[in-house]
Amino acid sequence: MEISIRQALPSDAKKVAPLIINAIGEIANHMTAEKDPAAVREKVACMVRGENTRHSYRYTYVAILDGNIAGILVLYHGNQAEDLDRYLIEQLKKQGHERTIEPEAHTDEWYIDTVSVDPTYQGQGIGSKLLDYAEELVSSSGNSKLSLNVDVDKEGAIRLYKRLGYSIAEPWTIIGTPFHHMVKIIS
Repeated sequence: MEISIRQALPSDAKKVAPLIINAIGEIANHMTAEKDPAAVREKVACMVRGENTRHSYRYTYVAILDGNIAGILVLYHGNQAEDLDRYLIEQLKKQGHERTIEPEAHTDEWYIDTVSVDPTYQGQGIGSKLLDYAEELVSSSGNSKLSLNVDVDKEGAIRLYKRLGYSIAEPWTIIGTPFHHMVKIIS
C-alpha cells in the first residue's frame, strides 16, 4: 500500500469537494449560501478550482492510493485567512448574499482547515499521513506553530489530536458552534 501526497490540481475539484463537505458539514452551506447538496458540491468544487479561497487547489493536498484520491488536507497560513475570506465574501455579495466568515486561526500559525479521508479508505493511516505531511510543510517553511479546530462534541477526534501532540489552547466559535482551538508546536 503506497500512499503518495501531492498538491491538488484544479481538475481534482469534483473528487475533492465531497471530502471537504464531509469534513466541514454545515459550514459548507454557509460558505456557499446554498442548501441543495448538489449546488453546495458544485460551489465547493468551484472554490477548489479557483485560486482565491481557503479551499483552493493552491492550499489543498491530496493523498493518492491505488490511483485514487483517498483523502485531502487543506492547509494555509493564518495570515492569509482574511484575504481568502474577503474574496469569498465579495463573490457571495455579488450573488446577493450577505455573509460573514469568522477567522479560524491566528495570524501567527499555520492552520489545518480540513482533513478528510474517503470512507472507502478509512482505517489505512491516510489521515495520519496527511497530518504528518502538514507538519513537514510547516517545518520546512521555518515556522513551528500548527493549529486546527475540533468540535467540542467530537471526543474521539480530540483524543486523537491530543495523542498526536496537539493541546487545547482556547475555545473558538465557528458559525455559532463551539470548537476547541488546538495547537501543536513543531520542532
